[in-house]
Amino acid sequence: MDTPGGPAIEVQTMEVQTIDVPALVTRQDDLVTRWHGEPVAHAESAPLLNAALDNHARNFELWHEEDQARDPKAGDAVIARVKRAIDGLNQARNDAMERVDEAVLAALGGVSPGAATLPHNSESVGSIVDRLSILSLKIFHMREQTERRDADAPHREACRAKLAVLSEQRGDLAEALAALLGDLRAGRKRFKVYRQMKMYNDPSLNPVLYGKEG
Repeated sequence: MDTPGGPAIEVQTMEVQTIDVPALVTRQDDLVTRWHGEPVAHAESAPLLNAALDNHARNFELWHEEDQARDPKAGDAVIARVKRAIDGLNQARNDAMERVDEAVLAALGGVSPGAATLPHNSESVGSIVDRLSILSLKIFHMREQTERRDADAPHREACRAKLAVLSEQRGDLAEALAALLGDLRAGRKRFKVYRQMKMYNDPSLNPVLYGKEG
């Protein structure tokens, strides 16, 4: 397994750990609803599902921090706090995406000698899981707009049309993830675990941070 800053890991599979994609989508929706009334938490111990739901939790928190950042009444102190929170949450979100891919890699038991000859899938499992998470949040909040009593009928109708598009998009993406997992299990495709290299949080790479240290 590589280390941050090291080479990308090529992934080719024979026994890739399975994600039940419809169950994951349902779980993401259920948690979005629950987290609007409860603390953001989940209790999954299996590495792959744990990483996927950690990613989902960070996306949930990011969504609502970014709402605060766009408040026209927010003062400078609030904006500064939110910006720092967003940076940290983005780092955690990306770390969780990489952990999803690492869990898939761990299920492989190593890369087979013929992996380099397989078609390369540029988007990883973790990246697709992240996109499904964001779509779950968009669907929840767009559905809220379709139910607003303080908005006029044209607004609600426009939001219903957008909700239909988002739902179709998520269905297509879920199918794509299921197809990718099938190809990985059958040894028809490979992908790589890339490190996101978030330079802004690294005191050795962000010149503002290492400049202050100097």
